[in-house]
Amino acid sequence: MRTCGLMALCVAMFCTGLAAQEAEPIKVGALFAVTGPASFLGVPEANTAEMLADQINEAGGINGRKVEILVRDTGGDPQKTVALATELIIKDKVVAIVGPSRSGSSMAVIPVVTKHEVPLVSCAAAETIISPVEQRKWVFKTPQKDSQVIRHIYMKMKDMGLSKAGIITGTTGFGGAGRAQLLKLAPEMGIEIVADETYPPTATDMTAQLTKIKASGAEAVINWSIVPAQAIVPKNMKQLKMDMPFFQSHGFGNVKFAEACGAAGDGIMFPAGRILAVEDLPDDHPQKAPCLKYKQDYEARFKEPVSTFGGHAYDAVMIVVKAIEKAGPDRAKVRDAIEATKGFAGTGGVFNMSPKDHNGLGMDALEWLTVKDSKFTLLSKVAKAE
Repeated sequence: MRTCGLMALCVAMFCTGLAAQEAEPIKVGALFAVTGPASFLGVPEANTAEMLADQINEAGGINGRKVEILVRDTGGDPQKTVALATELIIKDKVVAIVGPSRSGSSMAVIPVVTKHEVPLVSCAAAETIISPVEQRKWVFKTPQKDSQVIRHIYMKMKDMGLSKAGIITGTTGFGGAGRAQLLKLAPEMGIEIVADETYPPTATDMTAQLTKIKASGAEAVINWSIVPAQAIVPKNMKQLKMDMPFFQSHGFGNVKFAEACGAAGDGIMFPAGRILAVEDLPDDHPQKAPCLKYKQDYEARFKEPVSTFGGHAYDAVMIVVKAIEKAGPDRAKVRDAIEATKGFAGTGGVFNMSPKDHNGLGMDALEWLTVKDSKFTLLSKVAKAE
């Protein structure tokens, strides 16, 4: 009888321990620039991750287990990002990481996640983050590819009968990667780059650069930047009476940038994800319902407009969560499940990833938007009204 009692106690203790182990939350790391010069990216990303974690846990978690999203503030600094990623992997034992916010920081952590074999879904846009794909086995990203956005811009120029572009780009990782693609794709698309100017994130006036572009014979201006200083470009263009089409990158996707442009922003054109004009989508569009819910939830909770950048975090978190639901909290299996993502309607488009494509978005993921009265709207809607 004593032996039986001891065995029963051992079984009970084992079951209790097993239940406790099963009850442990699934940990996902998040690297966002919550403070510093890129906080306009990191704040909506961190807010989104926090909101999604709460919503997922309120709905029962992931396969019955709570999810814990460990947000770490990188300050936008690549070295700090590497240190935080290492800590999340070794100390916190996260299953996967979402972020970083910036392209430079994303490039910096690639060796770390590759060495430790931890899947990373970046919220930064530079195409080099996932290319060449054979060297990026553990790395994915949610923003649309630079090359796709640039092709859309060049095609729009050709449709408008324009062939000469003046480009002005930021000197950040995003700006540098975009500039490289603008120069690379121009000959193929029948576009001549007649002026090539740059500016640092701290720039307060671009008159000198734009004066050169104006004198170059450019028929359109393309600005490629992720920083708030990009709002200065249209203001300076207006001062210089540069009455020509002005294109922005998808890095313009925060309505605060449009508001900062003031009256000079009217008419700006850029290809971007549909989250910025979700109300204008037809009701049967696959992105409308999920994007509209995210927008309404975010704006009700944080009392600020939804942005493209928060949307990148929404897509990254949901792709990781769905992969964990499918594969369980095993890093290698989660990586494989992310790579097998099909038909996920997020804010950036409908994702269909593969071993050859760690972004999963096609040209149809982008919608032409414009600025009217400091707000974003579909370019097609404005054209019809006119």
